Amino acid sequence: MKLPAPLIEGRLVRRYQRFLADVELADGCLVTAHTPNTGSMRQCAVPGHRVLISRSDNPKRKLKYTLELIGVNGHWVDTHTHRTNRVVEEGLRQSWISELEGYEITPEHRFGNSRIDFLLEKDQQKVLVEVKNVTLMCDARQACFPDAVTTRGQKHLRELMAAKAEGYRAVIFFLVQRGEATSFGPADDIDPEYGRLLREAVTQGVEVLAYRSQVSVEANRVGERLPVVLD
Repeated sequence: MKLPAPLIEGRLVRRYQRFLADVELADGCLVTAHTPNTGSMRQCAVPGHRVLISRSDNPKRKLKYTLELIGVNGHWVDTHTHRTNRVVEEGLRQSWISELEGYEITPEHRFGNSRIDFLLEKDQQKVLVEVKNVTLMCDARQACFPDAVTTRGQKHLRELMAAKAEGYRAVIFFLVQRGEATSFGPADDIDPEYGRLLREAVTQGVEVLAYRSQVSVEANRVGERLPVVLD
C-alpha cells in the first residue's frame, strides 16, 4: 500500500510516553510526532536514527506529524502498527500470500473474547488470521516477536487454538518489517510464555506464517515468505 506523501526526513531525538517522538528536521527545527506503536520499539526508537514523518493539516489533530518509517541497518522499518493489517489485507486481496489465496475477506472478526484480524471464507472452510507486526531482530539474520511482554498476544494464541479445536483453520501471520531478516522465531528471552504458547499452538494445528515486507519511501507491501524457526 502507498505511504503518505510527501514524507519529511529528520533525526530521532527521543521517543517517550509511548506515543510521542521528538524529531529534528534538516533545518534544525524540533517537532513532536505521533508514534502509532505501543511496543518497546527496541532497536528502532534509537536517538540519532534517520526517520521519515508525514504532516497532516487536519485542524482537529493535536499533533501535525506522524512517525512513519525509521532507518535501521540500511533499511527502512515500518513501525506504524495501524498500517500493518492494511498491508496484509492488500496482500490477501492481491493473492500475494499463496497459502491464503481465493478467500472472501472480513476484517475484525469477533471470536471468543477477542477480535481476530481477519475471517477468511471459501466454500465451507473458515480461516481465522491474526496478524503481528515484527520490528525486532534477535540476531543478525533472524527476526523475532514480541519486543515486549504481550499478554494480549498470548490471549490471541489461546483463541486461535480454541478456534482450531472448533474446526476453523487458524493462522498466526507475522509481517516482518526488517529488510535484513532471512528467518523468523519467537523472542523467548523477552516473553518466554509467548514462545511456549506459539509452540503449543503449532502442536494443536495452528499455522505460523512469516512474510517479509518490502518497504520503500513510497509504499509497503507483502514480500517473500520467511522460514519459521521454533527449535
